Amino acid sequence: MNDEQFRAEVRGWLTTQLASAEFACLVGKGGTGRAHEFVAERMAWERRLGADGWIGLGWPEEDGGRGLPWHRQVIFYEEYARVNAPGRVGHIGEQLVAPTLLMFGTPEQKARFLPGIAAGTELWCQGYSEPGAGSDLAGLRTRASLVDDEWHIDGQKIWTSLAHVADWCFLLARTVAGSDRHRGLSCLLVPVRQPGIEIRPIKQITGTAEFNEVFFDDARTAAGNVAGSPGDGWRVALGMLGVERGVSNLGQLIGFQREFDAVLTAARGNGSIHDSDIAARVADAWIALQVMRFTAEDTLAVPNQGGVAANITKLLWTTWHQRLGELAADVAGADATLAGPGYDLTDMQRLFLFSRAETIFGGSNEIQRNIVAERGLGLPRG
Repeated sequence: MNDEQFRAEVRGWLTTQLASAEFACLVGKGGTGRAHEFVAERMAWERRLGADGWIGLGWPEEDGGRGLPWHRQVIFYEEYARVNAPGRVGHIGEQLVAPTLLMFGTPEQKARFLPGIAAGTELWCQGYSEPGAGSDLAGLRTRASLVDDEWHIDGQKIWTSLAHVADWCFLLARTVAGSDRHRGLSCLLVPVRQPGIEIRPIKQITGTAEFNEVFFDDARTAAGNVAGSPGDGWRVALGMLGVERGVSNLGQLIGFQREFDAVLTAARGNGSIHDSDIAARVADAWIALQVMRFTAEDTLAVPNQGGVAANITKLLWTTWHQRLGELAADVAGADATLAGPGYDLTDMQRLFLFSRAETIFGGSNEIQRNIVAERGLGLPRG
């Protein structure tokens, strides 16, 4: 099968599934700022993806994947975005946890956790950021101690995406008493549905809540549920961050193209495209979108370019998306300030409001620039 035949297979499967009575309601649902939509149906969608072999495309075959090269994985994500398929609730497990376990997990851990991710039956969240330790992740205060073959966990995480539907949490905690900063951390695999964990949704400016506060009060997990070695969590955490912006980024760019097209259509429709400032910003947005695509393809084709390619990618897309949201609001003009009944936002209002957070979550742009400067360019700290 060549690439075009594979693309046709992907497109055919997606088109058939999203035209079915079970999943037709999911087209265009559950995207950015809309994670509250059709949650149960999107969980069923994950199970269908898993049952038909569309999860873990790039994992080795011996670990339950299909071993596809990166350009075949890109084809899947491009087609997924083109048909406006629903926002994924399993992406943290597939795109972050599974690659991390493939790098650092034991054979027993891979045998336990990868099948549930591949089947879409076990969902994950990522317990990294804390109050006062978001961009400065090394300042985290959540602690875990090993007692009677169990880790006992106390602390708090924040901005935890999809924790309210997750079965497991990939948790970074301080496990060596008296340690500080990057030393003495461990990455624990923690079951979410237990008495020692409380989850509180955080209502956002969009009126929705896909992020959460998570409180750990003597929560437990088995002694063997450590990714990598105890105390080596910082290296494991960096490994996860390194895979966070992989092949799915190119699919994300298809979604960005759709949003750009909507803004351009609106500008032409209300005549704002004839404003010289709006026209220049539209042109800049189109050019930057092409640059992001070329950069993403180059990053995938030649990985680990100085170890900062993922940070550069994050800087590019978050800044671009935020500016597109600002452009969308300016194109809408006064209408951008008006919400419908029950705070019903338009797609362009939601784009503007939700994108405000994107230069902060997942590592703020200031931190990304520091990393690029220090690790990529060899500049002195500070």
